[in-house]
Amino acid sequence: MNAIPPLLDHLVLATPDLGATVTAFARRTGVTPAPGGVHVGLGTRNHLVGLGGRSYLEILGPDPEQPEPAGPRPFGVDRLAGPTVLTWAISPPDLDAAIAGARARGHDPGPVRPMSRRTPDGTLLRWRLTDAGPGETGGLLPFLIDWGDSPHPAGSGLPVTPLLAVSASAPDPERVRGPLAALGTSLPLTTGPFALSFTVDTPNGPVAFG
Repeated sequence: MNAIPPLLDHLVLATPDLGATVTAFARRTGVTPAPGGVHVGLGTRNHLVGLGGRSYLEILGPDPEQPEPAGPRPFGVDRLAGPTVLTWAISPPDLDAAIAGARARGHDPGPVRPMSRRTPDGTLLRWRLTDAGPGETGGLLPFLIDWGDSPHPAGSGLPVTPLLAVSASAPDPERVRGPLAALGTSLPLTTGPFALSFTVDTPNGPVAFG
């Protein structure tokens, strides 16, 4: 099986302390993530690293410069004990057709909602995505994303740590493989607790996160 999932758009490394996690990533890899932008009203912001091609890593955490949001922050970052590879996203060529196809094959990715963030240079990025919560499969099933006419984050001159592999474990891998196939993607899976990890190539050699 391919060590890099088909259609991969980005991986999400969520953290309760964004500054500390960005510093630790830079120390381990020798590559400093670039500021991505602010999720206005949600209380989060991110830093980004290219993974090669049209894929990237999103390091996401609370934004201390925003007021407390009305509801929980995305991905439950307030409740995390430390940095966690929480989930991932795929970008099919046609989001709506991919959702319809997955539903026809027995997996419902959930409703689509619009989101946006403003980059440090003031550019407003808009996208549509399906439910991005970990759900009952511990984040191993990706959410779907469509960037529409917005520039893709991976094409904005990000620092790059080429992605070498993504892997995961689940108590019942077959329960995950079926929905993955319905979404047109796959993930190397072993039996174990729900966990997602990845390895990147860096100036300091291969580095694993998970």
